[in-house]
Amino acid sequence: MKPTLISGNCHQDQRGQLFYNNDFDTTCIKRIYVIENHSVDFIRAWQGHKIEQRWFSAVQGSFKIQLIAVDNWDTPSENLLRKEYHLHSEKLDILHIPAGYISSIQALEEKSKLVVMSDYYLGELSDEFRYPTDYFTKE
Repeated sequence: MKPTLISGNCHQDQRGQLFYNNDFDTTCIKRIYVIENHSVDFIRAWQGHKIEQRWFSAVQGSFKIQLIAVDNWDTPSENLLRKEYHLHSEKLDILHIPAGYISSIQALEEKSKLVVMSDYYLGELSDEFRYPTDYFTKE
């Protein structure tokens, strides 16, 4: 399975704005949390899951998300290809990250907030993998 961007949108009228994503199926979501990096210079990389799926949505500001499909969880190749996405709070776009990917998250604006949804409860399985920020050489 590959990452997919589920497009949202915004409706505006005299009452204000309504942000929506009518194509996002929340059936398997078990947990939700928010990430706010301490600065735009900080990159939260590389972390991911062999089994767990996640969904990202920028609810304030914007983010650059890079994803890598891991080939070997114990010693991944250092030159794996990155796929880059940009999420903005102007629409309720949701990026689906299937199992088998690691991510790099960078806020592009101060005070940006990223909602993260997961299909597993915290502690339900041991499935978190982290690699040094400079481990992967290919841009």
